[in-house]
Amino acid sequence: MDLGLTGKVAVVTGASKGIGLATTRALADEGVQVVAGARTTTDELAALAATGRVRPVRVDLSSPTGAADLVAEALALGGLDILVNNVGAVTPRLTGFLDVTDEQWLHSITLNLLAAVRTTRAALPTMLAAGHGTIVTVSSVNAFLPDPTVIDYSAAKAALTNFAKSLSKEVGPRGIRVNTISPGPVATDLWLGTDGVAATIGRASGRAPDAIAEHAAADSVTGRFTRPDEIADLVLLLASDRAGNVTGADLTIDGGLITTL
Repeated sequence: MDLGLTGKVAVVTGASKGIGLATTRALADEGVQVVAGARTTTDELAALAATGRVRPVRVDLSSPTGAADLVAEALALGGLDILVNNVGAVTPRLTGFLDVTDEQWLHSITLNLLAAVRTTRAALPTMLAAGHGTIVTVSSVNAFLPDPTVIDYSAAKAALTNFAKSLSKEVGPRGIRVNTISPGPVATDLWLGTDGVAATIGRASGRAPDAIAEHAAADSVTGRFTRPDEIADLVLLLASDRAGNVTGADLTIDGGLITTL
């Protein structure tokens, strides 16, 4: 299927690994010129850069100016057609709400909400001037499945999904589509890394991280985590004109974890 993305310019945040890396690779394979924002450049991202279709940009999106600096790199290529807000982070809060500090709340809100708000603010003027553009934001099932062990992350993702829905109503009449994707557990370092959710819970409970991950996967109907490339495929669809009348939508990809309508 030709998605008609060849020659477009995209910005992807959190692009060095996991969902962001998979999305960067998928867009580049479709002929998109990708400006890949990340705090560090991994070997995998450097390999994509060697193709000539990916421009890694080292940027700290927790800083007030990082988003504008990243988008400026894309505008130097002549425009901006696609924005993928993917950067985010989660830390399990295993000792309860009363131990979550203001600093931890602000860190979570900055990375999981404000980074997307700032990057979108930087990207929108160019899209509005052109009369077209697509914004795809990676949220989480925790936006509507609150979990006290990730209470600050859940609240930030709920705000992120609400932000994207509100924005879609404002800019839709001007040719800009805004959608979100809500994954359940994904096979990335966020869940499976040495400092990921499974390892953190495992250390606190005395259980093996593999056992924690297997239990989480078993909560899904499919019995497994979602792969990053599966989320990247959804990004491609939402970024393309094949989904030209889809805006303000939230697509859940969780293997059937959410059992309610």
